[in-house]
Amino acid sequence: MVSPDVAPINSPLPRHAPRVLVPACNRPLGHHPFHMVGQKYIDAVRLAGCLPIVVPAAHPDELADWLDLADGILLTGSPSNVHPRHFDEDVHDPGLPLDPLRDLWTLPLIRQAVERGLPLLAICRGFQETNVALGGTLHQAVHEQQGLADHRAPSDDEPVEKQYGLAHPVSVVPGGVLASLLDKEEVLVNSLHGQGVARLAPGLRVEATAPDGLVEAFSVSQSTGFSLCVQWHPEWQAATNPVSMAILQAFGAACQSWRDLHRPPGR
Repeated sequence: MVSPDVAPINSPLPRHAPRVLVPACNRPLGHHPFHMVGQKYIDAVRLAGCLPIVVPAAHPDELADWLDLADGILLTGSPSNVHPRHFDEDVHDPGLPLDPLRDLWTLPLIRQAVERGLPLLAICRGFQETNVALGGTLHQAVHEQQGLADHRAPSDDEPVEKQYGLAHPVSVVPGGVLASLLDKEEVLVNSLHGQGVARLAPGLRVEATAPDGLVEAFSVSQSTGFSLCVQWHPEWQAATNPVSMAILQAFGAACQSWRDLHRPPGR
C-alpha cells in the first residue's frame, strides 16, 4: 500500500526521454551513511519531461562515463554547504553541515559539463557550487555582511509551507537567459540560504538580483549549452508555479535538443 505522503507518478515519460543526472547528498540516518535526493528534485526533473538518474557518488576518474549517459544535469539544494577550502577560506561556523564527498566529485563534474555544453540547471547549493567550481567565492554568512539582508529560512519549527513561502522579489536582468523565459522584470521567490555569492566566477552572467544586490541567478556564458543557476527553490510546488514551470520546460527542451543532436534514436 502506498503511503499517503508519497505522491504517485501519474503518467510515464515518453520512451527515450532525455536523461538528467541528479547528484545525491550524503547524510547519516541513525548509525549508517546514506546517499539521498529530495523527492521534489526528482519530481522537477519529471516535470521537465526528463528521466532522472540519481548518482550516489562518483570517483573523479568516473565522471566522463557518467557524463556520457547524460543529456543534462540538475544540481540540487541541500542543508550542507560547500566546504570553504574550495575558495581558500576556513570554516566560519563549525555548527553548519558540510558534505565533502559531494564536493569531491560535483565540482569537477560541473567543470566537465560546462566544457561539453551539457544543459545545466542548478538550485541553491548547486548554484553555489557552480560558482565555486568555476573560480568564484561565497559569503559564508550573508546575514553578517554589511548591507545584505538575512536570506535564511524561518525556523525549522515553522510549517514547511512557510519556510518555502515567497520571501522577496528578484529583479530580472534584461537580455539574459531568465529574461528570455519570463515576460517579467521582477518575480517573487522563496529564500532559504545562509550563504551566497561573494565574488562571481569569471564567465558567469548575472541573471537576477535581490533587493540588497545579492546575486540570485546567473548563467554560464562560456557554456555552449543551456545553463541557469538560481539561489531560490523553483522545484518547490513547481507544477503550480508559472515561473518554475517556465524554467523547467526550458531546461527539458534543452535536454531534448542535446539528446536529439548527440544520440541516435534508441540509445
